[in-house]
Amino acid sequence: MFVFQKEQYIYDIGGVKIGGNPGETPTVLAGTIFYGGHKIIRDASKGIVDESAAEELINKQETMSETTGNPAMVQIFSETANAMKRYIDFVCSHTESPFIIDSTDPMVRVAGLHHAEEIGLIDRAVYNSINISVTEEELDSLRELQHECAIVLAFNPQDPSTAGRRAVLDEGAASLKQGLLSIAEDVGVTKPLIDTATTAMGAGAGAAVSFTFVSKTLYGHPTGSGIHNAASSWTWLKKYRKENRDAYQICDIASNLVVQSLGADFILYGPIANANRVFPAVAMADIFSAESAKMEMGLEPPENHPFRKLL
Repeated sequence: MFVFQKEQYIYDIGGVKIGGNPGETPTVLAGTIFYGGHKIIRDASKGIVDESAAEELINKQETMSETTGNPAMVQIFSETANAMKRYIDFVCSHTESPFIIDSTDPMVRVAGLHHAEEIGLIDRAVYNSINISVTEEELDSLRELQHECAIVLAFNPQDPSTAGRRAVLDEGAASLKQGLLSIAEDVGVTKPLIDTATTAMGAGAGAAVSFTFVSKTLYGHPTGSGIHNAASSWTWLKKYRKENRDAYQICDIASNLVVQSLGADFILYGPIANANRVFPAVAMADIFSAESAKMEMGLEPPENHPFRKLL
């Protein structure tokens, strides 16, 4: 195991600690709910869902979090502002975990953040994300809200290398004349979570993985990704899954361990239904990290760590 020379920041988000050196805090896991094509959705524009099925999924993630010690977040995706508000209300009525506000439409994200503030749950909200497509309207809204926690996406369409990902955070790229970390600071973000921006295998996925270590080394901010997207978009694996579905599921889950071994603090693991597969695997890797950190560096894992709960 290793320790970063750069100071590693640990942020408190709705009572969940995220960040630090490997073994210092358990990896935070976020499952997505109400995503496009999610079968529990009845009306995506209005936010009408099968509430019983949705509650069961949230409870499953909560149970796995309590069992392993890995903190959970719920990544809420929505296509419309009205649906986002309903989704936030529903999720927060069934869990006290932090939640990620996610949408392809920036103003839906902003509406979700406004709603979280109105209902007094802004401290549990994570904005996803400040990225290269950020608009002035979005930035104006974020400046007004001064929300402290947001994911900063290191996606650089001009250069998918680790250098390109660093450039978009430090200097900007394409039409941006300012780095995303500086932009985030300007709009009030004091707890940035760096997403290394998973791209397809063969189109920069390897750089997305290695940038986990680079980001932690350079910035010290909590870093993670939705690395499972690389495995799920792998053309060969998509064909092979017709013969062996188990191999597809194994690769999807195992991809999370690749970034975790490089110091990832949070993982956006995809559909929340996968909680029972992801949590044990990540908890196992956390135990390896914590045992090494304790034995080699004298770093004591916290009481809620998988090292304490599962050994």
